[in-house]
Amino acid sequence: MFRKKNLFVLLLVSLLAVALVGCGGGDNKEKAADNAKPKVFVFAQGADPRGLDPAYVDDGESANPIVNIYDGLVRYKPGSTEIEPALATEWSASPDGKEWTFKLRQGVKFHDGTPFNADAVVFSVSRQLPPQRTNEMPYASFTFGPVQKVEKVDDYTVKFILSEPYAPFLANLAMALAAPIVSPAAVQKYGKDFIEHPVGTGPFKFVEWKKGQQIVLEANKEYWDGAPKIDKLVYKIVKENSVRASELRTGSIQAMNGVDPNDVKMLEDAGFTVIKNPGMNINYLAFFCNKKPFDNPKLRLAVAHAINRENLINYLYQGLAELPNSMLPSFMPGHDKTLKAPEYNPEKAKQLLAEAGYPNGLKVTLLTYSTVRPYNPVGGDKLAAAIQADLRKVGIDVQIKSYPWKEYKEVYTPEIVKEGDFMLYGWIGDNGDPDNFLSLLETKEIKSTLNAAKYSNKKVDELLVKGRTARTQEERNAAYSELQKIVQEEAPWVFLSHSKDMAAVSKNVVGFDLHPVGVVYFRNVDIK
Repeated sequence: MFRKKNLFVLLLVSLLAVALVGCGGGDNKEKAADNAKPKVFVFAQGADPRGLDPAYVDDGESANPIVNIYDGLVRYKPGSTEIEPALATEWSASPDGKEWTFKLRQGVKFHDGTPFNADAVVFSVSRQLPPQRTNEMPYASFTFGPVQKVEKVDDYTVKFILSEPYAPFLANLAMALAAPIVSPAAVQKYGKDFIEHPVGTGPFKFVEWKKGQQIVLEANKEYWDGAPKIDKLVYKIVKENSVRASELRTGSIQAMNGVDPNDVKMLEDAGFTVIKNPGMNINYLAFFCNKKPFDNPKLRLAVAHAINRENLINYLYQGLAELPNSMLPSFMPGHDKTLKAPEYNPEKAKQLLAEAGYPNGLKVTLLTYSTVRPYNPVGGDKLAAAIQADLRKVGIDVQIKSYPWKEYKEVYTPEIVKEGDFMLYGWIGDNGDPDNFLSLLETKEIKSTLNAAKYSNKKVDELLVKGRTARTQEERNAAYSELQKIVQEEAPWVFLSHSKDMAAVSKNVVGFDLHPVGVVYFRNVDIK
């Protein structure tokens, strides 16, 4: 009897142990299943990219995915515009600054399996140099400046030959546009369609692009700098700021850019992080200086005095922007703090109107964009309406023509301006170098979308060259200060605001930040 009881107890204990092990095993399986779920990060932006070939685009919507698909020879350190190695491991310049030699990283492959080497660098750069360069490559001359040619020294060494010393050269090679290295095999395979089938060496591989909806990338598990922490990266196209904010609150996206100043408090109160970095950008109004009526500097200055920029900062942007005195943000090298932009003065505006030959005012057409921009988070329509109201007070009747961003870029063609008298536009700094901003007024860019004002001034061109070829920062600063004074006097632009660089992100996200150049590098972003 005793043995039977003991046997029964032992059997019961064994069954309970099996049951407990089974329960524990189930928990482990569930945890394993959770860990096995792919980490999908959805980032919402306001418009489709213009394309995904870095040689043929000039917009931030394109730059965001591009910096995660491709690598350049060099790249920026996290959170700064300091340069560090990427596809090049080391480099050196000749004493006269006209030759740059780069040693390339070995063992790297493009997403299509083809090898990265000197031939790929020569191909990627040469297609953007004369005679292959076309006007459809907006950043080519801007990025490569006086580069005459790039040549292969051996399989993992390349040399750039410049016509003159070029101070911004190394910083330009880290930029999101023109500089990234593309797969020669993929360009040859897809031809012009490569702009929708990108292949680089970056931390994420291109999967698909559904126009107007989303772009899907997947992690490059063989990435030379370590596999990304997320498995899939989705750029979701959501036009309206308020809709993006709503989707962030419901959890259907993990982060967004283009935060409306009016939504900041609501998002912060709901527990989301709103990044508000100093903006390396300029929000501006560009006059078409190459045609009437704004070929007259007095008329341009009249408009500048008629716009209440302080009101734009305080009310339209809710204080989440700074009042510019120059096209350069105040924290950038080369910025001249002594400059004074035209103050709000309606009477002065009327006086200048009369002096320009328009004592009874005039009618003009202002072009704008319907989408939000990082430098204008309330969108072009609201900004245009505010400017329209100010100009009406001094006798300038403004008709507004608004377009979605992609169509807007097409209306404003590189060669000519199809319509309108002035336009709203902006710029996000690419590399932290003052030349990157000031070159937007260079005559040689007049056939490009970069020189929006179609402004031309021989002295400005000379000072730009002087600043680029100077060997010290002091010499560069002196040239740029003189240049900025000329621009203040001739007013091809009205400097409207330097917007805070803003994004909103869920609290379970780590490693997410807006880089000073306005993009998000996702290789170190993770979801808890």
